[in-house]
Amino acid sequence: MHDTLPEILLHSLKSYQKDTLMLYKQGSDYVPLSSRDFANRIKRLSLALQDMGVQPGDKIILLAENGPQWIMTDLAILCIGGVTVPVYTTLIPEHIKYIINDSDAQIVFCSNQALWDKVKEVRPDLNKVKHYVTFHKNDDSGIFSLSQLLERGKEIEDNHPDRFEKTALQVRPADLASIIYTSGTTGTPKGVILTHSNFTSNVKAASGLLDLRETDTVFSFLPLSHVFERTVTFGYLYNGCTIGYAGSMETIADDIYRIKPHAFASVPRFFEKIYAKIMDGILTGSALKRKIFYGAIKTGKTYSRKKLTNRPISLFLRTKRLIANRLVFSKITDRIGGRVRFCVSAAAPLAKDIAEFFHAVGLVILEGYGLTETSPCNTMNTMKSLKFGTVGKPIPGVKIRIAEDGEILTQGPNVMKGYYKNLDWTHDVLKNNWFHTGDIGFFDSDGFLVITDRKKDIIITSGGKNTAPQPTENMLRMSPYISNAVVIGDRRKFLSALIVPDFDKIKKYARSNNISYTGLKDLVKNSRIVKFIETELEKYTSKLSAFEKIKKLALLDRDFEIGKNEITPTLKIKRKIITRKYSTLIESLYAE
Repeated sequence: MHDTLPEILLHSLKSYQKDTLMLYKQGSDYVPLSSRDFANRIKRLSLALQDMGVQPGDKIILLAENGPQWIMTDLAILCIGGVTVPVYTTLIPEHIKYIINDSDAQIVFCSNQALWDKVKEVRPDLNKVKHYVTFHKNDDSGIFSLSQLLERGKEIEDNHPDRFEKTALQVRPADLASIIYTSGTTGTPKGVILTHSNFTSNVKAASGLLDLRETDTVFSFLPLSHVFERTVTFGYLYNGCTIGYAGSMETIADDIYRIKPHAFASVPRFFEKIYAKIMDGILTGSALKRKIFYGAIKTGKTYSRKKLTNRPISLFLRTKRLIANRLVFSKITDRIGGRVRFCVSAAAPLAKDIAEFFHAVGLVILEGYGLTETSPCNTMNTMKSLKFGTVGKPIPGVKIRIAEDGEILTQGPNVMKGYYKNLDWTHDVLKNNWFHTGDIGFFDSDGFLVITDRKKDIIITSGGKNTAPQPTENMLRMSPYISNAVVIGDRRKFLSALIVPDFDKIKKYARSNNISYTGLKDLVKNSRIVKFIETELEKYTSKLSAFEKIKKLALLDRDFEIGKNEITPTLKIKRKIITRKYSTLIESLYAE
């Protein structure tokens, strides 16, 4: 049972009748959505799509911001055997056009006017699309509104009350559920073909490892167009959780405080930013404040290590931990609602120091590992089996082995069928029933998987030294004054880095030190600013070997952007594109 996403939906609706299944923003207020209303909208939209002629296997684009309407539209498509093709809202029109055409989509769902404007710009080139549906009222000709479809669906439901469930139960586990286009750090996006059983195997395996409860409220802010948040959401529904949605990326800090979640999923950058903000506040505070803070952290880490290794904890240490919590830790955890039991981090490596820091203050981060091609989860740390600096052990049903060159290979019911319309790409990564992830890693002595880097990102210096850039970049981003970093040095004598400063903090530093400047371009070239960032760099990478250390750096006057194709929608660096764009600047670092 529960081997298709419609079965998971029906299970959720029958098992967890809730007045507040979801919380979403209307203006500045949060309003509830009940299980009944959630179910009715899915049923009616699904029936309307069927009435429009959607057949099993038809592809439908979903271009929308996060919220209940996203997941309801997704499930409505899936319950008639349709194939959801999610699209990031941050993509430029040309990239949206590529995905719509390459996927052979026949219907395009679009949530707001700004996103519709992107589609409208390329609409003349979308020859395969038969219908457009917008969540908002739209006066353009030939466009359906979501409310129109829901009204039509209600008429069908009134006349055929059993049609929805009957159709939903005809979907088979091996049927195609989604084509997800990878964000692509190295080239053309690939359409990953995922079946219902790919998703459901992941949902059920992860649910057995995570302590999600019907009484839990969870917080959702990552893009649902990314496989991580989407699969996690299916897991929330499977376990009957109430889902609270962020109003926008800009309001996350306020929204998470108001929702007060018991759990949430995130990417490392979220924790890095919180850490940097905390440290910035401490470093600019009084000597007494710093002394109390560092003393509390020392106590928290001692307590944390003993707890993780099941060693006895003395009454004295417990008392010190209670005092540290009252004076320091509660002020940190209260910022995210004060009742988080755990959160899951994935999509990129989380620095070990940051994981240890948050565990010490009482925030448990369970790091996992996955890819779009594996639906996504392969490994996971759990509350009962947790080790910092690792991505956990394989989840039930998934096998992992390490190839001779260090590449991580995986096998299981979560592995994709292949890449849409591209057998060559498929054959490149699916060999002898093993998926070649492109990641490099190893199993430690306790059986935990450690990721070191992407296979194609490994830097080999001209002296023959191999180094992985990502761990160093993670260290640099721990500085409150560094927003982003890209390590350079392949086939070079030494490593260098492109650094994006935290501009607000750098400006504040300049004012405090009487450094005059006319604009950001002038500021980042100032020798005193460069020297200051060099000291930050040394502070956070002091433990690296000599060949791993950054010898030279260049400060950039802007951050990397999705619209400029420099980072993916999940904020991963597109290393080749950045090094090409900044080739002149990079060459200047090696000019001597």
